[in-house]
Amino acid sequence: MFGLLPALTTMAVIPWGEPFLLYNVHRFGRTWFADVPRTFNPIVTDANAGILVIFALASLSVYGLATAGWSSANKYSLFGGIRASAQMISYELALTLSAVSALMVGGSLRLTDVVQSQRGTFVLFDFLRIPAWNCFSPAMWMSMIVFIVSAFAETNRLPFDFAEADSELVAGYHTEYASMKFALFFMSEYMAMAAISALTVTLFFGGWDIPWWNEPGTWWSSLLTMAFFVGKVVVCLLVFVWVRWTIPRLKYDLLMRLGWKVFLPMAVVNVVVVAWFMAKGWL
Repeated sequence: MFGLLPALTTMAVIPWGEPFLLYNVHRFGRTWFADVPRTFNPIVTDANAGILVIFALASLSVYGLATAGWSSANKYSLFGGIRASAQMISYELALTLSAVSALMVGGSLRLTDVVQSQRGTFVLFDFLRIPAWNCFSPAMWMSMIVFIVSAFAETNRLPFDFAEADSELVAGYHTEYASMKFALFFMSEYMAMAAISALTVTLFFGGWDIPWWNEPGTWWSSLLTMAFFVGKVVVCLLVFVWVRWTIPRLKYDLLMRLGWKVFLPMAVVNVVVVAWFMAKGWL
């Protein structure tokens, strides 16, 4: 449960669709909404520091994996728990710094503001109009790559599944678990995949934004943006599955070297590059 609850809770600050106005509805002799139209925002909690809530809760999942491996009284499980804790702590730095670039462009820690900053289009080569998503920005491609690869390491998915490496550790931290406890570990892993996919879509792929869509905020257009957002998340989940069956597992020392000596400097450099682009007025 300590691994599942943080992954579930992080979904509360993800904006799922475009806000729209609710007007009075008269049914069965009573008015269901206020006299003044209210804005309905498809998000559980529109927190001012929503991204900090996500990273704070995501860091708690390390304790679930580490204690699961330690409490099994099995050396393979213990090695898996230690590997998982070292791996997730290492890649949290690169993950956080790569997200800083998108937050700088959005000018806010609120995820709804980050999505709003990616609305619209910009002209390329004087004739091509492409969406103003961060993934299409020349200053953001490096942080997007670092974020996506670090997301694989954070969720312990191939090619970074060293916490449960079958060829070395049998099954890692959940070797001794069965039945519902085993199911909870897998639920937490796949829920973390869904949460990190939703965050990736929000930061780099425009969130619920639909390219070249200029309709006002009505209820049916909001439902359409929610469906578009879910479609983007499904595509990200398909990438997780595709990479699992395509790329083989790395060596553990290469994993740690990649996180500390490659991705962390790349994320720091990209923050400087984005700041320079913003100072020049290009973002």
